[in-house]
Amino acid sequence: MRVFLSVIFLTLLGYGLGFVLFVSYLPAPLAVPPKADGIVALTGGDERLDTAVALFEHGAGKRLLISGVSQKTSKETVGKMSDGGPRFACCADIGYAEDTHDNALEAAAWTREHRFNSILIVTGRYHMPRTMQEFSSLLPDKSLIAYPVDQSRIDLGGWWRHPRTAQLLHREYVKYLASLVTTRLAK
Repeated sequence: MRVFLSVIFLTLLGYGLGFVLFVSYLPAPLAVPPKADGIVALTGGDERLDTAVALFEHGAGKRLLISGVSQKTSKETVGKMSDGGPRFACCADIGYAEDTHDNALEAAAWTREHRFNSILIVTGRYHMPRTMQEFSSLLPDKSLIAYPVDQSRIDLGGWWRHPRTAQLLHREYVKYLASLVTTRLAK
Protein backbone atom coordinates (compact mmCIF):
# COMPACT_ATOMS: atom_id res chain seq x y z
CA MET A 1 0.00 0.00 0.00
CA ARG A 2 2.86 2.35 0.80
CA VAL A 3 4.38 1.86 -2.67
CA PHE A 4 1.01 2.53 -4.28
CA LEU A 5 0.57 5.79 -2.34
CA SER A 6 4.13 6.82 -3.20
CA VAL A 7 3.45 6.24 -6.89
CA ILE A 8 0.23 8.29 -6.69
CA PHE A 9 2.03 11.09 -4.81
CA LEU A 10 4.93 11.20 -7.30
CA THR A 11 2.52 11.16 -10.25
CA LEU A 12 0.55 14.09 -8.84
CA LEU A 13 3.74 15.94 -7.98
CA GLY A 14 5.07 15.45 -11.52
CA TYR A 15 1.75 16.55 -13.01
CA GLY A 16 1.68 19.65 -10.79
CA LEU A 17 5.26 20.58 -11.60
CA GLY A 18 4.60 20.03 -15.29
CA PHE A 19 1.60 22.36 -15.11
CA VAL A 20 3.61 25.10 -13.39
CA LEU A 21 6.38 24.73 -15.99
CA PHE A 22 3.82 24.81 -18.80
CA VAL A 23 2.42 28.11 -17.52
CA SER A 24 5.88 29.54 -16.75
CA TYR A 25 7.14 28.92 -20.27
CA LEU A 26 4.20 30.29 -22.22
CA PRO A 27 5.68 32.39 -25.02
CA ALA A 28 5.77 36.15 -24.57
CA PRO A 29 4.37 38.49 -27.21
CA LEU A 30 6.92 39.55 -29.82
CA ALA A 31 8.19 43.13 -29.82
CA VAL A 32 8.90 43.22 -33.56
CA PRO A 33 6.48 41.59 -36.00
CA PRO A 34 8.24 39.02 -38.18
CA LYS A 35 7.47 38.38 -41.83
CA ALA A 36 6.34 35.11 -43.36
CA ASP A 37 4.80 33.86 -46.59
CA GLY A 38 1.41 33.46 -44.93
CA ILE A 39 -0.38 34.31 -41.71
CA VAL A 40 -2.78 31.93 -39.97
CA ALA A 41 -5.05 33.31 -37.25
CA LEU A 42 -6.98 30.99 -34.97
CA THR A 43 -10.25 32.47 -33.80
CA GLY A 44 -11.11 32.64 -30.13
CA GLY A 45 -10.83 36.28 -29.20
CA ASP A 46 -11.03 39.72 -30.76
CA GLU A 47 -7.38 40.41 -30.01
CA ARG A 48 -6.27 37.42 -32.09
CA LEU A 49 -8.25 38.50 -35.13
CA ASP A 50 -7.42 42.20 -34.84
CA THR A 51 -3.71 41.44 -34.42
CA ALA A 52 -3.60 39.07 -37.40
CA VAL A 53 -5.45 41.48 -39.68
CA ALA A 54 -3.21 44.40 -38.64
CA LEU A 55 -0.09 42.28 -39.28
CA PHE A 56 -1.48 41.31 -42.67
CA GLU A 57 -2.49 44.83 -43.68
CA HIS A 58 1.04 46.01 -42.75
CA GLY A 59 2.67 43.43 -45.02
CA ALA A 60 3.76 40.68 -42.61
CA GLY A 61 2.47 38.02 -45.02
CA LYS A 62 1.24 37.53 -48.60
CA ARG A 63 -2.05 35.92 -47.58
CA LEU A 64 -4.09 35.50 -44.42
CA LEU A 65 -6.10 32.48 -43.32
CA ILE A 66 -8.58 33.00 -40.49
CA SER A 67 -9.32 29.51 -39.23
CA GLY A 68 -12.21 28.63 -36.97
CA VAL A 69 -14.83 31.07 -38.23
CA SER A 70 -18.49 30.24 -37.61
CA GLN A 71 -20.25 28.72 -40.63
CA LYS A 72 -22.77 31.55 -40.40
CA THR A 73 -20.13 34.29 -40.75
CA SER A 74 -19.06 35.64 -44.13
CA LYS A 75 -15.67 36.98 -45.16
CA GLU A 76 -17.21 40.45 -45.49
CA THR A 77 -18.47 40.32 -41.90
CA VAL A 78 -15.07 39.24 -40.61
CA GLY A 79 -13.44 42.04 -42.59
CA LYS A 80 -15.76 44.64 -41.08
CA MET A 81 -15.31 43.26 -37.54
CA SER A 82 -11.52 43.42 -37.81
CA ASP A 83 -11.09 46.63 -39.82
CA GLY A 84 -9.80 44.71 -42.81
CA GLY A 85 -8.62 46.92 -45.63
CA PRO A 86 -7.90 46.40 -49.33
CA ARG A 87 -5.46 43.52 -48.75
CA PHE A 88 -8.08 41.71 -46.68
CA ALA A 89 -10.61 41.97 -49.51
CA CYS A 90 -8.25 40.39 -52.04
CA CYS A 91 -6.02 38.05 -50.11
CA ALA A 92 -7.71 36.84 -46.92
CA ASP A 93 -9.24 33.39 -46.72
CA ILE A 94 -11.79 32.10 -44.23
CA GLY A 95 -11.75 28.60 -42.76
CA TYR A 96 -14.34 26.83 -40.69
CA ALA A 97 -12.32 24.44 -38.52
CA GLU A 98 -13.96 23.48 -35.24
CA ASP A 99 -10.93 22.69 -33.06
CA THR A 100 -7.17 23.14 -32.93
CA HIS A 101 -6.39 19.90 -34.75
CA ASP A 102 -8.79 20.89 -37.54
CA ASN A 103 -7.17 24.37 -37.60
CA ALA A 104 -3.85 22.65 -38.27
CA LEU A 105 -5.32 20.39 -40.97
CA GLU A 106 -6.96 23.36 -42.66
CA ALA A 107 -3.79 25.48 -42.43
CA ALA A 108 -1.62 22.64 -43.75
CA ALA A 109 -3.80 22.30 -46.85
CA TRP A 110 -3.84 26.09 -47.31
CA THR A 111 -0.06 26.29 -46.91
CA ARG A 112 0.51 23.60 -49.53
CA GLU A 113 -2.07 25.09 -51.90
CA HIS A 114 -0.23 28.43 -51.86
CA ARG A 115 3.23 26.80 -51.78
CA PHE A 116 4.26 28.72 -48.69
CA ASN A 117 7.43 27.85 -46.78
CA SER A 118 6.88 30.03 -43.73
CA ILE A 119 3.77 30.65 -41.66
CA LEU A 120 3.14 33.20 -38.93
CA ILE A 121 0.69 31.66 -36.45
CA VAL A 122 -1.44 34.06 -34.42
CA THR A 123 -3.30 32.78 -31.36
CA GLY A 124 -3.54 33.36 -27.61
CA ARG A 125 -0.43 32.89 -25.48
CA TYR A 126 -2.01 30.12 -23.43
CA HIS A 127 -3.05 28.32 -26.62
CA MET A 128 0.29 28.60 -28.46
CA PRO A 129 2.09 25.45 -27.17
CA ARG A 130 -0.69 23.12 -28.32
CA THR A 131 -1.15 25.02 -31.55
CA MET A 132 2.55 24.76 -32.39
CA GLN A 133 2.52 21.05 -31.53
CA GLU A 134 -0.40 20.37 -33.86
CA PHE A 135 0.93 22.55 -36.68
CA SER A 136 4.49 21.23 -36.52
CA SER A 137 3.26 17.65 -36.72
CA LEU A 138 1.44 18.42 -40.00
CA LEU A 139 3.95 20.88 -41.44
CA PRO A 140 7.34 19.50 -40.36
CA ASP A 141 9.15 20.94 -43.38
CA LYS A 142 7.82 24.50 -42.98
CA SER A 143 9.07 27.39 -40.90
CA LEU A 144 6.43 28.08 -38.23
CA ILE A 145 6.67 31.38 -36.38
CA ALA A 146 4.63 31.79 -33.21
CA TYR A 147 2.99 35.17 -32.71
CA PRO A 148 1.31 34.88 -29.30
CA VAL A 149 -1.34 37.43 -28.37
CA ASP A 150 -2.25 38.54 -24.86
CA GLN A 151 -5.98 38.53 -24.36
CA SER A 152 -7.35 41.30 -22.16
CA ARG A 153 -9.68 39.13 -20.10
CA ILE A 154 -6.99 36.57 -19.27
CA ASP A 155 -4.44 37.59 -16.61
CA LEU A 156 -1.50 35.26 -17.15
CA GLY A 157 0.74 37.27 -14.82
CA GLY A 158 -1.37 36.47 -11.77
CA TRP A 159 -3.20 33.37 -13.00
CA TRP A 160 -3.19 31.70 -9.56
CA ARG A 161 -5.31 34.56 -8.13
CA HIS A 162 -8.07 34.07 -10.69
CA PRO A 163 -9.95 30.75 -10.54
CA ARG A 164 -11.30 31.05 -14.10
CA THR A 165 -7.85 31.71 -15.52
CA ALA A 166 -6.40 28.82 -13.51
CA GLN A 167 -9.17 26.54 -14.84
CA LEU A 168 -8.58 27.73 -18.41
CA LEU A 169 -4.84 27.07 -18.11
CA HIS A 170 -5.43 23.67 -16.55
CA ARG A 171 -7.81 22.64 -19.36
CA GLU A 172 -5.27 23.85 -21.91
CA TYR A 173 -2.49 21.90 -20.18
CA VAL A 174 -4.57 18.70 -20.32
CA LYS A 175 -5.30 19.32 -24.02
CA TYR A 176 -1.60 20.01 -24.63
CA LEU A 177 -0.63 16.69 -23.00
CA ALA A 178 -3.24 14.90 -25.11
CA SER A 179 -1.89 16.64 -28.22
CA LEU A 180 1.64 15.49 -27.38
CA VAL A 181 0.40 11.90 -27.25
CA THR A 182 -1.82 12.01 -30.34
CA THR A 183 0.72 13.77 -32.57
CA ARG A 184 3.43 11.29 -31.51
CA LEU A 185 1.15 8.31 -32.18
CA ALA A 186 0.23 9.72 -35.60
CA LYS A 187 3.87 9.64 -36.75
